[in-house]
Amino acid sequence: MLNILDRAENQTASSASRREWLKVGGLGLGGLSIPNLLANRSIAAPAAESTTSRAFGKAKSVIVIFLGGGPPQHESWDPKPEAPAEIRGGFGTISTNTPGLSIGELMPMTARHTDKIAVLRAMVTNDNAHSSSGYQMMTGVPHVPLSMENAVSKAPNLSPHWGSVTKYLKQQQGQSFPAAITLPTRIANVGEVVWPGQIGGVLGSKYDPWLLTCDPSQPTFKVPDLALPPELTDVRFSDRLSLLQQVNQHLDRVSESPAVAGFNRQTQQALDLLSGSKARQAFDLSQESPATRDRYGRTRWAQSVLLARRLVEAGVSLVHINWVQVDGEPNAGSWDTHNNHNDLLKRFLMPWMDQAYSALLTDLFERGLLDETLVLWVGEFGHTPRFNPQAGRDHWGSCFSVALAGGGIQGGVVHGKSDGHAALPVAGRVEPRDLWATMFHCLGYAPDTELHDTEGRPLPISRGRVIDEIL
Repeated sequence: MLNILDRAENQTASSASRREWLKVGGLGLGGLSIPNLLANRSIAAPAAESTTSRAFGKAKSVIVIFLGGGPPQHESWDPKPEAPAEIRGGFGTISTNTPGLSIGELMPMTARHTDKIAVLRAMVTNDNAHSSSGYQMMTGVPHVPLSMENAVSKAPNLSPHWGSVTKYLKQQQGQSFPAAITLPTRIANVGEVVWPGQIGGVLGSKYDPWLLTCDPSQPTFKVPDLALPPELTDVRFSDRLSLLQQVNQHLDRVSESPAVAGFNRQTQQALDLLSGSKARQAFDLSQESPATRDRYGRTRWAQSVLLARRLVEAGVSLVHINWVQVDGEPNAGSWDTHNNHNDLLKRFLMPWMDQAYSALLTDLFERGLLDETLVLWVGEFGHTPRFNPQAGRDHWGSCFSVALAGGGIQGGVVHGKSDGHAALPVAGRVEPRDLWATMFHCLGYAPDTELHDTEGRPLPISRGRVIDEIL
């Protein structure tokens, strides 16, 4: 543990023992409450980078809206109004601003933005378990075995999260923020069984996305890791900076090493965040007008979507937003609607999503950011064509819908077709690996761009194909 000497302890920097110098030299400012934010970025070897992949791709960043529990295809992007009642459900369709395209009636705000959106109606994981199908969506690699509930991160299922791959690819760009952030919580099954596929996996823990557990809807919201500890006054902070400068003077030879040079860069990034830099200001939602915040909605999840927009503006390459628990609701208020499906969709699931998603697209478009920001609307799977006896729909990975917008995606397009019950693909079948290939294509990386795991073994970004039909 770092032992910092300051005037509050009636000691001076000059009185530090050799042991204290070594402690400080080894840990720097690690005691300033910035755990796991920057430390894993400094010692990484340079990433392999294709010389041709940088020639394409319009997206500078990605926002992933991950609707944990599985958004239903029938009530969203692939309604079946001609199907029997037990298939089509209790809701109708609504016209959109794309001629010939109708979507579920619970998405009236989104309907005004379909000219910006490409819909994939034949996504397939062939996996009906939350955690293993979610792993496939977030890594582009099928879980072994399929349909394994309460799966956790262990071999052979250690493929990296899309944020981890983005962090690997962006590591040499000197950003003041981590390249990938997950918020406002990680995703887990009941009992906090954390899904696999949310970490760096075979790339190593240094590529874990920064998990930001937060509630941006709170009036006093701030990010604890970016705040000075209460006991550390401005004077003591200045003393610590002075001490660090003295340490650096005593460690000139050591500081010439690449590892310490990288550490010095991360120390400066930490100081930038603590001292009110542009990066730190990205978390200050009070800079948004009340009207803008109301447009997204004042829930924890909706304000997380707004925060994601601010983070990509500040330079974060990928922000993954998980749906959050809703206290007192069945299945913790997730999209896992085994009971009372229609009621939960109408009462809050679809309205909250519709409002925040459409607000994000509006915001990005009005700010001139949509062309360079790819927005993914996804879940781990869809829902069964038929209702169960509890008036719910169950898990269905055989055919479901996802949506993409911005960042080089052609709007007003529907790719793929399901059968009359939205149960199986008829045409345009795609898998998560294809979604992966397309996402990184938009970022400027070919699917065969090589990554290297912790043992130095090469692996491609994706073994899928780029979905040219939506570009």
